[in-house]
Amino acid sequence: MNLIKNGDSIFINGKIFTSNREQPNVSAMVVRDGKIVWVGEQAELDVMDSACIDLQGRRVLPGLIDAHLHPLYLANASKQIACTPPLVDSIEDLKQQIRNQCESQQKGTWIECWGYDEGKLNERRAPTRWDLDQATTEFPVIVTRTCAHIASVNSIALEMAGINKDTPNPPGGQIDKDANGEPTGVLRENAKELIAKVMPVQTFENNATALAELSPQLLAHGITAITELMAKREPVDYFDLYQKAREKGLKQRTVLYYIWGDLKRESNLAEEKRCSENPIHIGGVKLFSDGSVSGQTAWVNPPFKGGDEIYGIAMTSEQELIEAAEAAKQNDIQLVVHAMGEQAIDFIIDTFYGKKGWLKDAPSIRIEHASLPTDQAIQRAAETGIAFVTQPIFLYAEIESYLNNLGAERTKKSYPVKSMIEAGVPVAFSSDAPATAWADPVNPFVGMKSAVTRFAYDNTDTGQDERVDVETAITLYTRAAQEITRIPEVGQLVPGYHADFIVLDQDILEINPEKIDEIRVEETYMSGSLVYEKSKDKVLR
Repeated sequence: MNLIKNGDSIFINGKIFTSNREQPNVSAMVVRDGKIVWVGEQAELDVMDSACIDLQGRRVLPGLIDAHLHPLYLANASKQIACTPPLVDSIEDLKQQIRNQCESQQKGTWIECWGYDEGKLNERRAPTRWDLDQATTEFPVIVTRTCAHIASVNSIALEMAGINKDTPNPPGGQIDKDANGEPTGVLRENAKELIAKVMPVQTFENNATALAELSPQLLAHGITAITELMAKREPVDYFDLYQKAREKGLKQRTVLYYIWGDLKRESNLAEEKRCSENPIHIGGVKLFSDGSVSGQTAWVNPPFKGGDEIYGIAMTSEQELIEAAEAAKQNDIQLVVHAMGEQAIDFIIDTFYGKKGWLKDAPSIRIEHASLPTDQAIQRAAETGIAFVTQPIFLYAEIESYLNNLGAERTKKSYPVKSMIEAGVPVAFSSDAPATAWADPVNPFVGMKSAVTRFAYDNTDTGQDERVDVETAITLYTRAAQEITRIPEVGQLVPGYHADFIVLDQDILEINPEKIDEIRVEETYMSGSLVYEKSKDKVLR
């Protein structure tokens, strides 16, 4: 076959998994002007007189798409105190890390920490204001839980925010108080916003630089397309922020999902900002229906394990859902709703069950996480075309909290990915990084291993009946993620699509599934150009 033209890039001798149902495995590709023009078997090509790029028999996958991510939070968290093993195994360790930072901390600044999970701490509880006061009474301190739905602060921070024993719980939030009515420093869900209002705001330039600096880390994991699930308009519009980050070096194709509270006052979005052909564009509006399973703020039924009859926190209303859906429809974007508990998931599905979606090329409604769907919820989601975007890394990394809050049997039934797929629900995988208790939370191969083996990092069985095969796990990070995020012409290696692909150091389809998390990306290509090379450990311009 003589289809090659001058200037084409010809990739041969690869084990290429395309994520295309019709032609899943090939050995060669031809790329022209950044897009794939042909895939197939190398023997079909006439390449004797052409310069070729030899893939050396290595495994190739489409570039990975993280369908639920918090890039700005991830970028900034990397500069904070990490409350994860092996650095922090206890509240005592955390206090020492804070004391260490105080030695070089500038006066008037905050000490920020991220990622604690009380299930992994020796004390098996959240740090309180009194714990943090023992570390410092000079600097305000905030310690954000792994799920990002709960934070602990010290007394200075509470005072700055005006939180005292008389402060009522804000709607959709909870200020934990002791037996005397004094705030403990633990703030749940919307109560965290009371602190956010008094914290210093990073400058536009600093945030844009942080995002650009994050890009190589994502490329090193094979992630070529990302999402921002907490986009805001104030004090800085994230659309402008990500555009600036792209000018500074952010390479990933990016979809922004704006928080409904930031859009409800003025919900009309400019068409050019919504155009999916642009590398940075707006794809949806987001609400929260509940909190987190590991933090016991997910809206569940039955209640969390234990004798306190805790059902979690409901965080939105039917009116808000309908208003946000109408705004999404007017703008031709998705309605995206965070829901983990049974009641939260049912609430969304019951609100929209049987109603026709407004998008023609993708699910109009996405449920993020979908941790504990009932059988009826799964069936109704399938019938209504509601998608689930879920994170298999949660069970893998946060097993202690899941067992403590749900018990072993209910944990095994959580994140029932196989059941979702078999029922016909559109499903995509993602990381929710950095909102999980793992030192490298964005690593997609950890999530894939979890989904394929259904064992946690400590070898706890998380539900063998819900395992998926390796090909499915890859597909949910590629083609299926594209079908839900609507980023055009990515997620598969087929003619007409961008030549975004990755080369692995081990064959994910042949190695022991227990070793999937050990896989490393050797090369990442975007639009046919090499943008990351492990051997040089750098991003290539």
